[in-house]
Amino acid sequence: MDGDDTVRSGPGWLRAGRARPAVAAAADVAWLAVFVLIGRSSHTEGESPAGVARTLWPFVVGLVLGWAVARAWRRPAAVVPTGAVVWPVCVGAAMVLRAASGQGVAAAFIGVALAFVGLGLLGWRAIAGLAVRRRPTGTAPG
Repeated sequence: MDGDDTVRSGPGWLRAGRARPAVAAAADVAWLAVFVLIGRSSHTEGESPAGVARTLWPFVVGLVLGWAVARAWRRPAAVVPTGAVVWPVCVGAAMVLRAASGQGVAAAFIGVALAFVGLGLLGWRAIAGLAVRRRPTGTAPG
């Protein structure tokens, strides 16, 4: 033992300070979908499934790349290093893919994407970290 006599607990999807990778990935994809839906709505582009998919796919591919680079399945709920790596890789790759597929990559859009995607990908991880409480070993939950 390292002298730390505490255990971690949290909600069912977050035990021992770890989220299930599938739940974490779903949270990431859901946030990207929210970003795309808000963006398309604010630019009156509509929410047709084909239009949403066209806007969303570069971000999902970027997310998969970010997960691979960060090896996010090891500590999917960690802000650092997981979120701090997944976020810029996701947005960077998405911008390259958007440019290659003829979609817009204006500087203002890059800034908004960095801010909004970062808020979500780091935000839920920070909230999950706060949800994990430290409790002395041997005490019953209460």
